[in-house]
Amino acid sequence: MLQLMKRRIAKRRMLTIRAMRRLGRKQDGAAAVEFGMVAAPFLFLVFAILETAIVLFAGQTLETAVSDSSRLIMTGQAQTKGLNQATFKTAVCARIFGLFDCANGVFVDVKTYANFGSVDLSPPLDASGNFQVNQTYQPGGPGDIVVVRLFYQWPIYLSLLQNMAGNKRLLVATAAFRNEPYTP
Repeated sequence: MLQLMKRRIAKRRMLTIRAMRRLGRKQDGAAAVEFGMVAAPFLFLVFAILETAIVLFAGQTLETAVSDSSRLIMTGQAQTKGLNQATFKTAVCARIFGLFDCANGVFVDVKTYANFGSVDLSPPLDASGNFQVNQTYQPGGPGDIVVVRLFYQWPIYLSLLQNMAGNKRLLVATAAFRNEPYTP
């Protein structure tokens, strides 16, 4: 009886070993398993690259808008036409096309400085990374040094580009210049 049990155990082991060898030779689902292991990191990387490209494009769009709209101040058109902060922001929003919620999301800051060395370009973020809204509008006069800055809080979903609280990236566009000697 003991010998019979030993034979059965040996036979089971042989069947198990044969089954394992057959399973080891099969390649039917290998591609699907490999794709499953690689797909999630690959898709995350693709979407992170796309998001980074969109953020860079939005930053460039904001830079173009500040460059174009600051010419109104630099040439004296904003001062002679009597533009205030709201009408200057409308002029800025006319140069931003479809990417931003300009009326509610773009913040315009225009300050006059005594010299270029005293210009403060620190981002308006508190210690927690929250945006501190402090908009001023001082376009200055002929020969004054003016800094025009546009701010926009861009939402970040996948990548590690956030520099603010709440998964947002503060996009900042700046133009620093000396006003032309226009006649007021």
